[in-house]
Amino acid sequence: MAADDSEADQPPSQNDVAPHNSLISLPHNISDPAEKIDAAKDRDIALARVEWEKKMALIKAWEESEKIKAENKAYKRLSAVESWENTKKASIEAQLMKIEEKMEKKKAEYAEQIKNKIVGIRKEGEEKKATIEAERKEQCLKVEETAAKYRTSGFIPKTLLKCFRG
Repeated sequence: MAADDSEADQPPSQNDVAPHNSLISLPHNISDPAEKIDAAKDRDIALARVEWEKKMALIKAWEESEKIKAENKAYKRLSAVESWENTKKASIEAQLMKIEEKMEKKKAEYAEQIKNKIVGIRKEGEEKKATIEAERKEQCLKVEETAAKYRTSGFIPKTLLKCFRG
């Protein structure tokens, strides 16, 4: 193939050129047959050069066309990959947002549960405190009633005497 390319870049030799008598006419003032042959050869060389330049122009146009096709194909494929990538990113980001929303919801639910537990503990503590306070008041009333009995009867409580017996 490299040999074909190097041959295509060079103009054809005089032996490769076919005579085209109908395209270019010989000058009328040439009288010598040798001059006629030289003029025909010159004309054939000129025609071969034009033919060669035409081929080179066509090859160059084909080459440019193929390059543009390849670039367009690559651009199209790159665009498709970029589109695919953007779609996948958007899908993953949507999944991430969904997960984050679920986590935020769970966090809020757990926070609410903890707050409810704290309120329950506080309420239970208040109830226990109220019970203790009620028992204290009840004990105080009993002591006051017992003290009143001792005052009216004149007896001294036995538990007090244990402390002073020493």
